[in-house]
Amino acid sequence: MGHLGGGTKGQSDVSVFCGIDWAEGHHDIALVDQDGQLVAKRRISETIEGFAELVEMLAAAGDTAEAPIPVAIETPRGLLVATLRATGRRVYSINPMAVARYRERYSVARKKSDHIDAMVLANILRTDAHAHRALPEDSELVRAIAVLARAHQDATWRRTRISNELRSLLREYYPTFLEIVRGQSSGLTSREARAVLKIAPTPTLAAALPRAQIATALRQSGRRRRVEDLADEIHHALHQPQLRQPHLVEQAMGEQALALLAVLDAECTNVERLGETVTQAFHQHPDHAVILSFPGLGDMLGARLLAEIGDDRDRFADARAIKAYAGSAPITRASGKSILITHRKVKNNRLAATGFSWAFMALTNHPPARGHYQQRRGTGDGHPAALRHLFNRMLGQLYHCLQTSQKYDPGKAFPTLFSSAA
Repeated sequence: MGHLGGGTKGQSDVSVFCGIDWAEGHHDIALVDQDGQLVAKRRISETIEGFAELVEMLAAAGDTAEAPIPVAIETPRGLLVATLRATGRRVYSINPMAVARYRERYSVARKKSDHIDAMVLANILRTDAHAHRALPEDSELVRAIAVLARAHQDATWRRTRISNELRSLLREYYPTFLEIVRGQSSGLTSREARAVLKIAPTPTLAAALPRAQIATALRQSGRRRRVEDLADEIHHALHQPQLRQPHLVEQAMGEQALALLAVLDAECTNVERLGETVTQAFHQHPDHAVILSFPGLGDMLGARLLAEIGDDRDRFADARAIKAYAGSAPITRASGKSILITHRKVKNNRLAATGFSWAFMALTNHPPARGHYQQRRGTGDGHPAALRHLFNRMLGQLYHCLQTSQKYDPGKAFPTLFSSAA
């Protein structure tokens, strides 16, 4: 953990440490000195009055603007965390699983209370602050981008889940409709497919649907080209004979499909709206030009990368640290004569998912990246391992370019492969 950097800065002059046990209705505060003795404790609410009480506690314990008392808490987000970070102090987000292990260090009987957890958090900073990472000092803009990019990613995942659920349902009673959307790039999530399914949720209704109504639905969905031709194709396909469920069962499944379709419509709208907002915010950040210079990165993937790595240049000690954070660097487990090298399971899952998509897009559109991928496959790597290795290499290049404020240069990134491709 210390390899990530930023864990010990400002700790040498600190004599009091604060731990906050966060809860939905209240927060327990504990202050301990360098010997682990309790200095003060209190329970506050998440209000202006509660925060004023916390500030008074810290001030009474020796908190100053030059040497603010560090705070340990189990969550990296929320109003209390945002307000604490605004005061300029270092806030450490401690994993709850780590807190549980530390708790056993102070209580053999494994007793637990909110006050005990607050003291455990404070003692973690007292003894092992160097082994933990403070929340990065990211700019307000990049933190806003993180909120939007993660919301867009969540909406995309929900859209995929609902689309798959709807596809499974249609397969049970309406396979003809799946054949219609199979040739479209967006499948069930396309506006045209959703518009037609809304007016023809069952084979019975589809058989009675006139071609003119299909054309109207396509135009209302935003379709402008080949409307009549597409309406003819859909009309012909919907009138093809197929296996059918009993009438009442088919009606029930149609109602279920409409319910899923309403959720899918909402998620598709969310993805489009959030995508526009993410793009606008991303282009306001000075790092966007460097990020977009890399092959395979567009606005969405670039914004997600920036959201997860931030713009605090001191957040990661070196390229190895950011690779470990992303889960792209392998991990070695050695014991005696046994040595096992495998991929990391503890990582930033959002960054790892973004990296997988980035590597796939890069090898598709960039010959040097494609050559590197093929070299890894030639050494015996499977598809996921080769993609992960490509992401690992390009992430290190991105880290270097962000640190030095220079854009991607394929001749430097893949010198041998680039000269061969040229």
